[in-house]
Amino acid sequence: MNTAFESNPLIDRLPAHLKQFIKPQNYEEYTPINQAVWRYVMRKNVDYLSKVAHESYLEGLQKTGIDIESIPSMYGMNRILKEIGWAAVAVDGFIPPNAFMEFQAYNVLVIASDIRQLEHIEYTPAPDIIHEGAGHAPIIANPEYAEYLRRFGEIGCKAISSARDYEMYEAIRLLSILKEAEDTPEEEIKAAEDRVDYLQNNMGELSEMARIRNLHWWTVEYGLIGTVEDPKIYGAGLLSSIGESAWCMTDAVKKIPYTIEAADQSFDITKPQPQLYVTPDFAHLSMVLEEFANKMALRTGGLSGIKKLIDSKALGTIELSTGLQISGVFTNVLEDEGKPVYIQTTGKTALAYREKELVGHGTAYHAEGFGSPIGKLKGINLAIEDMSPRDLSAYDIYEGEQVTLEFEGNIKVTGEIITGTRNIQGKILLIKFKNCTVTQGDTVLFQPEWGIYDMAVGKKVIASFSGPADVTSFDMVNHVPSTQTIKQKKSPEREELENLYKNVRLIREGKPAEITLKEAFGAVSGNHPNDWLLSVEILELAHQNHNDDLSSKVKNHLENVKQHRPEVAHLIDNGINLILEKEHASS
Repeated sequence: MNTAFESNPLIDRLPAHLKQFIKPQNYEEYTPINQAVWRYVMRKNVDYLSKVAHESYLEGLQKTGIDIESIPSMYGMNRILKEIGWAAVAVDGFIPPNAFMEFQAYNVLVIASDIRQLEHIEYTPAPDIIHEGAGHAPIIANPEYAEYLRRFGEIGCKAISSARDYEMYEAIRLLSILKEAEDTPEEEIKAAEDRVDYLQNNMGELSEMARIRNLHWWTVEYGLIGTVEDPKIYGAGLLSSIGESAWCMTDAVKKIPYTIEAADQSFDITKPQPQLYVTPDFAHLSMVLEEFANKMALRTGGLSGIKKLIDSKALGTIELSTGLQISGVFTNVLEDEGKPVYIQTTGKTALAYREKELVGHGTAYHAEGFGSPIGKLKGINLAIEDMSPRDLSAYDIYEGEQVTLEFEGNIKVTGEIITGTRNIQGKILLIKFKNCTVTQGDTVLFQPEWGIYDMAVGKKVIASFSGPADVTSFDMVNHVPSTQTIKQKKSPEREELENLYKNVRLIREGKPAEITLKEAFGAVSGNHPNDWLLSVEILELAHQNHNDDLSSKVKNHLENVKQHRPEVAHLIDNGINLILEKEHASS
């Protein structure tokens, strides 16, 4: 795959179904305005967050190679992240939650490489490089938090989704794209918002994925640490939002001690959060995660786990007590006295043991699905998996024998045993039959004309989880998002403004520029009266050069912009205050 940044061993070992989401960063596509937006947000953030963020934030900025002056390149970040055991890759906006978390499990940060427009400088619902690079990356320099993030990914990617979750992902992705794009008609945004609202209010019972995403939101994205009375910020959504990082510290936002109950608190990605959760330390995050994982089908299995997979209508896996793993789309389960007695997949299915596909049991062999009894034989206390060779012989479970096995739940398997498949410890995983009939009462579940019958061996289902046991069993390189991020429009006016930003940057860096600072100000104030950020940058340089005449003119112009555009007045004031604070600090 062609990437615009140097790979490293962590990226090399990603499976193909994750690599499909990686895209080149294309650093040259960042415009001078993009660079100015990064610089403004980072200068404001570092100034403010040094007072309210967890101590790991400022240390992490240095450790992860994130520069205040310029948008980071993945090449540079990866070189430095490698030292703390992580890597970063660029993607296009939101990617599906399972994939996002699986990247984390591989110690890889997913970074949406686009950057917010100047008009959305305080907050954007779309993931961008400010949010990911300046929000997530610095905190992972803290080893305890980094391990929490990795572990969260490992557990989270196994969470079972509902069919509605994927609809919600697509709806939020579309809304974030439309809101971040220029000149999107209001009716399009309204329709996308209504779709998200409808889904949020009609999700039904929250799936495992919805609940663990809530935990992710209230910790990794919007988490506070310390005490309710004196919290510090560590969540990336807050670290990257110059508006919300200040808002969250006011009494208008309720602070709640972080517990597993946060899993049931949904969020609205398009609005500031009305409440936030405070963890006493990073170790507490891992404790809550383990508490949640203990209730997931990944660890509880059973009938409810199979039903969650059926409801998801997506590729999933069950693991039996023998260690046999069955991966496919589960469509039916027969039950008896609250226990599963027969499971059925439809379409391509693969069997594995310890995440490795069993030889001869891939999707080509099980192309039409797989069905098998689960549980014990009727009236016999000893499960097949626990039988010694002598026990197996006593019950005619032996190669070449014609046998009828009657399981609990009235499931009967009648046929001639061909052979068995055992694991490395000698436990039987599968029994292969020919001329086989499987029934439950009058219902035929398998008949001889269908060919060889492979019966799974396992007295119970110990785990159910999203995705395949062996990622190489299925072709998962097929995700094409229904929407693409929308690039900024080009126009002669925009190109002229970009050129002015470029020249002011050259002047600040002490490099040859096409025009003077005074000429740049004349052009921006005359031809682009609504732009405010470049005038703030010009004021900064005029101030440094003690050019009082130009400083005065720029300040007057900015006052006029504030009058015409009151919605940006506080951003202008913040920019001016940064200039004055820098002056005080150096004097």
